[in-house]
Amino acid sequence: MRTPKKTGKVGSAFDDFLKEDGLYEIVTARAIKRVLVRQLEELMQREALSKTELAARMETSRAQLDRLLDPDNESVTLGTLARAARAVGRHLHMELV
Repeated sequence: MRTPKKTGKVGSAFDDFLKEDGLYEIVTARAIKRVLVRQLEELMQREALSKTELAARMETSRAQLDRLLDPDNESVTLGTLARAARAVGRHLHMELV
């Protein structure tokens, strides 16, 4: 005879664990950057845009675009993100929650 599974929370949430270790902001920033990179790459593919073409639309260098598209590089400015969004016909939307 099987015992029924318990429902509800067991232990604390992963977010709480990250906050306790002081890692929440770092992990969240990395996750947001990875999502933005994935979205940009999907839009580039959909529009058949090369990196060189996107860099030209952004009025930046290919090296700067490579830094933007590197999911591990967190040193990207909001201005660069906004230019990238405009270059693929989108708007950058951010909010504090």
